[in-house]
Amino acid sequence: MKILVVDDMTSMRHVMIGMLRKLGYEDIDEATDGLRALQLLSNKNYDLVISDLNMPHVDGLGLLNEIRSRPKLKHLKLVMVTCENGRERVQQVLLHKVDGFIIKPFCLATLEKQLKRITTFTKQPNLSN
Repeated sequence: MKILVVDDMTSMRHVMIGMLRKLGYEDIDEATDGLRALQLLSNKNYDLVISDLNMPHVDGLGLLNEIRSRPKLKHLKLVMVTCENGRERVQQVLLHKVDGFIIKPFCLATLEKQLKRITTFTKQPNLSN
């Protein structure tokens, strides 16, 4: 699985990448904000984006909106990570069809649970045929 980790804080990107590697994921790129993420998404194919919500230039919600509006990217899985737990902000993100949501601080088990839920859902056979 090819994963893009997006966070403006270097330390958080490194923590996330370390956790992903502990879970067996090795094909990981990183971006410092949503603008850089969109550049990478234009040039490479990813299976999953894990993005912070609050970032300069293009924040996580802007990134999510841009991904959902592009035909080539609209089915890309995205997990939003944030320290915000305000109900209105969380609901706003969920309304934009985010695939997973993690509140900081979180542990390896929380990340693993989100990834298993997403990959299990992704691997389901298409029963509409």
